[in-house]
Amino acid sequence: MLALKRVTGFTLLELLATIAVVAIIASLAVPSFQNMIAKQRVRSAGNDLVTSLNFARSEAVKRNATVIVKPSGATWAAGWEVEVGGADIRKHEGFDGLTITSKTGTDGQFGFLRDGRRGDNDKVTVLPPSGSGASSLCVTVSATGKPSLDSGACP
Repeated sequence: MLALKRVTGFTLLELLATIAVVAIIASLAVPSFQNMIAKQRVRSAGNDLVTSLNFARSEAVKRNATVIVKPSGATWAAGWEVEVGGADIRKHEGFDGLTITSKTGTDGQFGFLRDGRRGDNDKVTVLPPSGSGASSLCVTVSATGKPSLDSGACP
């Protein structure tokens, strides 16, 4: 007696149906991923700026000298530099697509005195790309020189 061998696997129709379902689910997920990526870029820029400000403050105390944090280019979004006596001691890359502005405009800078203080409060707003759905962040540097990161645009 001749035994028929049963063939297992997927048919072409089943495979195409599965691919169609995966494509539909992926098309629904992509916009939320883009929003999540925009939020993370804003958060990353804010955290990086706070880290640089903390570094500058500690260097001012360590070196007993005034340390300045300033934009590398025309705006803060192009990156920033930490310098002592005109010499760069640390540079940070820019963030494409973000807008980073200080309360004195995009060309403002932060100077930390020898004791780590600033003398006045200052703020920097990190804005996401328009239409991204991400919220902005406010980096505040107190008169004592302590930077902090808060949700929302700076008042």
